[in-house]
Amino acid sequence: MAKNSTKALKELGQYIKKSLGSAIVMKVNIDGKAELVLHANRTKLKELMAFLKDDKQCAFKQLIDICGVDYPERDERFEVVYHLLSLKHNNRIRVRITTGEDIPVETISGIFSVASWFEREAWDMFGIFFDNHPDLRRILTDYGFDGHPLRKDFPLTGFVETKYDEKLKKVVYEPVELMQDFRNFDYTSPWEEMSDMQQSGSKKDTKPQFMGSSE
Repeated sequence: MAKNSTKALKELGQYIKKSLGSAIVMKVNIDGKAELVLHANRTKLKELMAFLKDDKQCAFKQLIDICGVDYPERDERFEVVYHLLSLKHNNRIRVRITTGEDIPVETISGIFSVASWFEREAWDMFGIFFDNHPDLRRILTDYGFDGHPLRKDFPLTGFVETKYDEKLKKVVYEPVELMQDFRNFDYTSPWEEMSDMQQSGSKKDTKPQFMGSSE
């Protein structure tokens, strides 16, 4: 980015902050790629988004993405990050808000219709609740899925596994059960990372066995 572009974004940030005041709770800053980042007041989100879209000096008509970030150690563990684009002014902007597991965020699907899908994904993956959403349900996982898989405290194996039951003639859900071989790793073999997969009797083979070997 040219220096004048960075200067223009700084001036735009100050213009937004002056126009909305209480909607911006932290300083406006420019990141390393000369993008404008606004740390916003969660309760003023709709006011801010409507302004960014409709104001002639902003004209951020396109919502590119909404994503969640999980910081379990924080009181409000989630950040919701909105990415906007102005084709008219060739500018990008990032809006960040914080929220918690039990704190709803107002939907902006009435301002940007595409937000409906992005918010459903954030709900599915993180459990971030969007108040007044027209159809807030899972979008990537199954409707009966337990938990939210992109939370930092979600187990890598999940809570349940699915399989087809021949007797019942349908897919059933069962608690995850892993063999102990898949839980312990000792990294002693250059061929296998699993501690018990190459054992012969009570001792671990020191020599890899290949099919067709004469030894």
